[in-house]
Amino acid sequence: MANISKLEQHLASRSYVEGYTPSQADVLVFKAISSAPSAESSPHVARWYTHINSYTSEFASLSGSGSAGEAFLGASSVPAAKAAEDDDNEVDLFGSDEEDDAEAERIKAERVAEYTKKKAGKPKVVAKSVVILDVKPWDDETDMEALEKAVRSIEQDGLVWGTSKFIAIGYGIKKLQANQSRQDEKVSTVELQEKIAEFEDFVQSTDVAAMQKL
Repeated sequence: MANISKLEQHLASRSYVEGYTPSQADVLVFKAISSAPSAESSPHVARWYTHINSYTSEFASLSGSGSAGEAFLGASSVPAAKAAEDDDNEVDLFGSDEEDDAEAERIKAERVAEYTKKKAGKPKVVAKSVVILDVKPWDDETDMEALEKAVRSIEQDGLVWGTSKFIAIGYGIKKLQANQSRQDEKVSTVELQEKIAEFEDFVQSTDVAAMQKL
């Protein structure tokens, strides 16, 4: 089983188990979780779980290895998780032939050629997501129009800002809720939040309100 508490702390400041795009590390940990986590007790894990669940049909094609995900598994889960990861391999390149003879080498070469051809013919899928960010000001005297202008001034390849609105959160304070579409490979939610936080005259904090894969 996965260590949900440890995973929650890890995902509080990250979108994925490793790197800035879904990988085999995410697959390994995802398969170790028996059911969708509670959004109340583990909001970050629940958000990540829903996002990774949308990739289930693409698990075998995701890059990387599952080694980074082992840190979030119990000791008894690692062997089982490794076995599950091995089951996702599309082609057994080296088989289990006991005799190291010419026939075994020929079969091995055919399998490698078949695997290479299959991978080369598979088009690369550009993963995109829609993310809703909540940007909170310091107080009710913060110039929200200036705050929104500052946030939208962030330009990055793969990032497109959508609609936004101000939402009252109490005591005369409003937060900015801004939609964005982005290419997961080019835009990191964590790095974007760090850029927004640099507008320290306006911004107190940011949160990911929602994330959905296109």
